[in-house]
Amino acid sequence: MSIFGKIKDAIFGSKAKAQEVPETAPSGAPKADPGNAWANAPVVEPKATSVVDVENSLDSMPGADRLNWRTSIVDLMKLIGVDSDYESRKALAGELGREDYSGSAEDNIWLHKRTMNELAANGGKVPAEFLD
Repeated sequence: MSIFGKIKDAIFGSKAKAQEVPETAPSGAPKADPGNAWANAPVVEPKATSVVDVENSLDSMPGADRLNWRTSIVDLMKLIGVDSDYESRKALAGELGREDYSGSAEDNIWLHKRTMNELAANGGKVPAEFLD
């Protein structure tokens, strides 16, 4: 599992369920009109997603009062029980699109903000001061 996946699971409380694939027409069914691809497309109903309050979730974890998870990627990772060593942070940075991670303070600030942005993009309610 990816480092970001572990972070998301720890904060959101459960693994995201895979979206079900709509059934396709049986092999003996008539072929769709190639000129009207939308007419025969399966209808997929959107599913309601619950929004997770990331700040509240993290604040309610044991040790949140002792760690500076709001600004430190190392403390955020420690709080949720994910290894926060250099190699793990470098792997997380790679997952989030940064291949030149060096572990500097600037890199860690970027990594924290990028992680918060990804949590927001995946259904988390993240305070604006944590985002880019």
